[in-house]
Amino acid sequence: MTMRGPVRWVLWDIKDTLLKVRCSVGEQYCNEAKRVGLKLPAMQIETAFRQAYRQHSHLYPNYGIAHGMNGQLWWAGLVKNTFSQCGVQDPTLLDTLANNLYHNFSGPQNWEVFPDSNSTLKSCTALGMKQGVVSNFDRRLEGILQGCGLRTHFSFLLTSEEAAVAKPDPGIFAQALKKSGVPAKHVVHVGDHYINDYLTSRSLGIRGYLLDRHGLQKHLDVPPQHRLQSLDELPARLLQEMD
Repeated sequence: MTMRGPVRWVLWDIKDTLLKVRCSVGEQYCNEAKRVGLKLPAMQIETAFRQAYRQHSHLYPNYGIAHGMNGQLWWAGLVKNTFSQCGVQDPTLLDTLANNLYHNFSGPQNWEVFPDSNSTLKSCTALGMKQGVVSNFDRRLEGILQGCGLRTHFSFLLTSEEAAVAKPDPGIFAQALKKSGVPAKHVVHVGDHYINDYLTSRSLGIRGYLLDRHGLQKHLDVPPQHRLQSLDELPARLLQEMD
């Protein structure tokens, strides 16, 4: 076992690692449709959303940055596409839905913090580590983390909208390393996605941990010591890493 030196930074993924959406997209969109007088089944909207999301992500990756778009324009297009598939044609109505839904997801009300997030972030700070965020998120992240009471834990937030590059492109991690100012071997990354979080961070020499809350990820190349079923396990692991 080679000494790798102390962990100085912990980098975090956000969605499904520290936060999750409070209820399904179908339900959220369905409630918003109700407010403007439309009766649409949540399941129909969910199916339409998935199809629109796949198509949109394929045509305009990472919020369409390379096509001169931004997060808000990208989401507006996606929402309109979703509701168009459900038979909503009125352009004014589609604009209203797109606007309202973008703002609905801008604050804490639609997001839920996992019960182990806050305590783990506090423990990492108590162990003397600095923390940052590396997330395929748009620029609403700052407000969401502020609203959820987590913003103060982080020295920086790096979203893919701001970085103009998204995981699994290692470029976003390279930018994060630059911000942290320490070599990769002193940095840990925690996330729930095998490729985007675990493999990509490790490809740069960052110590990646795969969060698998439900024990469903069967990747044989992830040794038990790199797996977390709960974030509560992380502080002890970080102390072991320092030995």
